[in-house]
Amino acid sequence: MRRITLRGQLARQAFLLLVGAFVLLPVWVLILMATDGSIIGYPDGFHPVPVQPTLDRFVDALARPDHDLDFFALLGNSLFVAGSSAVASLVFGASMAYAFARLRFPGSSAGLVAILIGAFLPPIALATPLFVMFITLERAVPAIAEFGLRDSTLALAILYASFALPLCVWLMRAAFRAVPLELEEAAFVDGASRLTVFRRITLPLAMPSILVAALVAFLLGYTEFALAWLFIDSERNVTLAMVLTAAQTGFFTSNWSGTAAHALLMTIPVVVIFVVLQRALLRNTLVGAD
Repeated sequence: MRRITLRGQLARQAFLLLVGAFVLLPVWVLILMATDGSIIGYPDGFHPVPVQPTLDRFVDALARPDHDLDFFALLGNSLFVAGSSAVASLVFGASMAYAFARLRFPGSSAGLVAILIGAFLPPIALATPLFVMFITLERAVPAIAEFGLRDSTLALAILYASFALPLCVWLMRAAFRAVPLELEEAAFVDGASRLTVFRRITLPLAMPSILVAALVAFLLGYTEFALAWLFIDSERNVTLAMVLTAAQTGFFTSNWSGTAAHALLMTIPVVVIFVVLQRALLRNTLVGAD
């Protein structure tokens, strides 16, 4: 094995340090903005440490988020939308991905290309057609109009699931194809059905990629706000991402420190979910390697 010279080692460490600074510096600036009481409105300069350390911005974000709903109600809406869209994307995407990975049927190649094109389309490009579809559906079905489907968190979950589904299908299809076909054939010989093989063999072995797809789908629903502002009218259905964007009312007039505190609080559930999924990902990876 070729040994790395001292110059090469220093170059690699310098490159990794540069990448780390590029990733962590914006986060540190966000923390400074949220914890510096001297920042009022637009920040007028950069300080490596807070000039007037304070946690009042976090208290204000929790107690007075400049909205009719408190922070935890907004968090509940965001978690419902993101969680529901992730679950729907995995449930429907897993069956589709397995069919494309293991079954041969007419139009499978064209279907994969169509799904890939859907993954490349930005959600905002389909905002107006989707809005027209929901309005038409409510006018055609009075029960849906009475329920208020368009102006609901359920509508957002359906929209975000439809956008996350193509990417989840491609991720899980690659994972299912990586599972050795001999394992499934051996189970078929023992009398197992297709559903049993999928549930007992293929799904557990592909679990790391499925968890990655779940995280991607969750993040899409948790952070999207453009479609939400188009569909949501009621105050009770507003999400955290919507409030965060609404706080930026102007370049020099926005409450930038309050927005930074709100953004940091919004990242806490994502970090917790990532840690949980990381442990599950590592556990399933080790199990698959045994």
